[in-house]
Amino acid sequence: MSDDLKRLRDQIDDLDDRVLDLISQRARLAQAIGHLKNGNVYRPEREAQVVRRLQAANPGPLPAESVAVVIKEIMSACRALEQPLGIAFLGPQGTFSEAAMVKHFGHAAQGQPMASIDEVFQAVERGEAQFGVTPVENSTEGAVSRTLDLLLGSPLKICGEVLLRVRQHLMRRADGIASADALEGIQVVYSHAQSLSQCHEWLNQKLPAARRIRVTSNGEAARMAGEDPHAAAVAGEIAAERYGLEIVARDIEDEANNTTRFLVLSQTDAAPSGCDKTSLVMSTKNRPGTLLELLTPFARRGVSMTKLESRPVRSGLWEYVFFMDIEGHRLDTRTQEALAEVEQYSSMLKVLGSYPMATR
Repeated sequence: MSDDLKRLRDQIDDLDDRVLDLISQRARLAQAIGHLKNGNVYRPEREAQVVRRLQAANPGPLPAESVAVVIKEIMSACRALEQPLGIAFLGPQGTFSEAAMVKHFGHAAQGQPMASIDEVFQAVERGEAQFGVTPVENSTEGAVSRTLDLLLGSPLKICGEVLLRVRQHLMRRADGIASADALEGIQVVYSHAQSLSQCHEWLNQKLPAARRIRVTSNGEAARMAGEDPHAAAVAGEIAAERYGLEIVARDIEDEANNTTRFLVLSQTDAAPSGCDKTSLVMSTKNRPGTLLELLTPFARRGVSMTKLESRPVRSGLWEYVFFMDIEGHRLDTRTQEALAEVEQYSSMLKVLGSYPMATR
């Protein structure tokens, strides 16, 4: 070993010791705060503020996304000293919903896989989980209708959001790879319908003869591929890790920036963090100009709208509700004034929650 390499490694060892000492000090302070708050150590707005502050102060060379990952894992481990959070997510293990849960809450959270989006809502409503994570929209496939339908009638609030870059990989059993061509011998490809759709052109080009079978989730696809050396699955990296599969082709999605947005659900929403979003749903009588009446109060006060989605009301023919995301917290003065005015024109207005805007 050269003298220069040894000197650099010694410096890294010294820094590692100092980092460990600082993390331990932070953990002790987090414990003290947890005792003062009777164990309620998760505050979405506070953690969002910490991540934003450190990303803004980041001198490099680590990218901002890596800084967020590191600090969230530290906060996750510190929270678990008091009370590990129970998080319901759309299962089974190995799904993108689990990946979104880990991105938001860290690996120290206790994930609880559920068989359906309905069960995610029910687990949080019954107090069996403290939080729930459920997909709400995809950049290529659009809205997740079941999540929107359940939000309309659920007492739960949105307290956070997660933006997950969806990277689709082809994976199979290592013992099924018989030659240098890792795709040789694949006769069937399992995946969720949306993932098969998102990788349609790649599969047409690389595996035109393989049967494509839709299953309930990417995690289930990986499990099934693990039982057959002639099968493969399209899923995320976490599925390959969970089921011991070899990734034989990475990033096979047709759209390079494919992203899914997930909502974090709880009994209450978040306090203002300084960079927030509010989700709401509203309806109005079916007459000319009513949608404009609902939107004008926000425009007049400079409240930006980031999303507008219409959904048919099951109880009435050609009647709709409108899901809207706006910038700002429901407690902000401008937002409060706009909501009060909208209530005069709407036949129904429900604030689904205010929460910190997601960081990439």
